Amino acid sequence: VLALAWAYVRYGRTPAVGGLLYGIKPVVVAIVVWALVGLARTAIKGWLTGVVAAAALAAYLLGVSELAVLAAGGLLVMVVRTGGGWLRRGGPHALTLAPLALGEPRFPDPTGGQLLQLFLTFLKIGAVLYGSGYVLLAFLRGDFVERLGWITQTQLLDAVSIGQVTPGPVFTTATFIGYTVAGIPGALLATLGIFLPSFVLVGLLTRIVDRIRDRAWSAAFLDGINATALALMAGVTAQLARTALVDPLTIGLAALALLLQWRTKLNTAWFI
Repeated sequence: VLALAWAYVRYGRTPAVGGLLYGIKPVVVAIVVWALVGLARTAIKGWLTGVVAAAALAAYLLGVSELAVLAAGGLLVMVVRTGGGWLRRGGPHALTLAPLALGEPRFPDPTGGQLLQLFLTFLKIGAVLYGSGYVLLAFLRGDFVERLGWITQTQLLDAVSIGQVTPGPVFTTATFIGYTVAGIPGALLATLGIFLPSFVLVGLLTRIVDRIRDRAWSAAFLDGINATALALMAGVTAQLARTALVDPLTIGLAALALLLQWRTKLNTAWFI
């Protein structure tokens, strides 16, 4: 991914690379949409989680923080299912599209403060991200496109496309964005930041996760977060689709990718 990020920054303006990404983006959107269809069968477990997912989608599209939406969805399902018993027991805009010349990273000579902010932002995302890896897109858009203005929505979609082309988890998108923002130091720190919490949390939680699922309040909370995570993925996919589906050809490519996923069992890497 780091090598592809370097090639993107160096050659991203060439017609060949532009044409390559033009064809990949609508297919990636279609792959995410089909993944959401499969996830919906698991995440939507009745009218309550369906209503929570719809409300979460509306809140996200209206600009509410994705982390606040995620937490509110979990709490709402928990309170409704447990009748508020857990609470009684005392328990707990406009886009900024900063132009980025593809000739060099956003910060070709980043300061210590910029690198620290990059690392801490990815550390936060890695620590709070929940659900499918595609939820990452909502957090990346919220932090790096809207709040910091370090990348544009088009560059975010390019980063997701590179993450889909290469083997491994969607989290490798962090490496691409880190390089685009601050070169090799940014790529290394972004990768470390987003993956580090996973190793720590798995080590802490692996022995208690079954007990958490066995309790009514925590199971309801997790069901609510699952439904809300699905809504966040749907919301950011709709926003990215406006960037990727720009003419009849790209719409046709996305439709064809959806049809092939429905009717065949081919690996989606072939579609890309």
